[in-house]
Amino acid sequence: MLNLTGKNALVTGIANNRSIAWGIAQQLHQAGANLGITYLPDEKGRMEKKVAELVEPLQPSLFLPCNVQNEEQVQSTFDTIRDKWGTVDILIHCLAFASKESLSGDFSSVARQDFLQAIDISAYSLVSLSKAAKPLMTDGGSIVAMTYLGGVRVIPNYNTMGIAKAALEMNVRYLAAELGPQNIRVNAISAGPIRTLASSAVGGILDMIHHVENVAPLRRTVTQLEVGNTAAFLCSDLSSGITGQVIYVDAGYEIMGM
Repeated sequence: MLNLTGKNALVTGIANNRSIAWGIAQQLHQAGANLGITYLPDEKGRMEKKVAELVEPLQPSLFLPCNVQNEEQVQSTFDTIRDKWGTVDILIHCLAFASKESLSGDFSSVARQDFLQAIDISAYSLVSLSKAAKPLMTDGGSIVAMTYLGGVRVIPNYNTMGIAKAALEMNVRYLAAELGPQNIRVNAISAGPIRTLASSAVGGILDMIHHVENVAPLRRTVTQLEVGNTAAFLCSDLSSGITGQVIYVDAGYEIMGM
């Protein structure tokens, strides 16, 4: 039986009840993990209030602001984890952003600033968070990131985010090679299209979902909780021999040619 009792898990990227990170947090909680939740701070505190109300039933022992573009805030997050928990066993990376302009039109027209911002938030943040988590994973650990098929194939209107996901997947492999000797495993989940706040910025997302429902072997798309189940597995001892991998949770769509 999957059991994460006694494990400290930091979950990033919860924005609302449609977030994949929310599905993961629910499943980690159900498996017994002690949760820490981060949120993206804003001037009016709306995100803090919204996320705090959502995650209250999960009784997180840590609830922290963390803007991954701010290195001082990243370090402050892990300083607090060190002070309150001592160690961390699980890191969930569900962070991605690309400007609306960089998700449509000709890919070659993407602005340099938009390109670099997408890479920074969506890919480099995994490196930054892993670096900060590494000293606290003294008994080994599991790092899980979220990716998508658009990182290996051309997906309409995915554009710059596809490049960011490709970088993220290579980050997973290089981090797995570096951290493996410390028994820290690093993997990614490539989920099928799900209606989330992030995916709503991708033009034609509903058409993509309907296409998967018509073509995927299971003739449906997947849910946040199904992705959460796979994440919980990757964070448990049941997956102790798996690292550096991209696991597809997409109802089988990735295997289809047409």
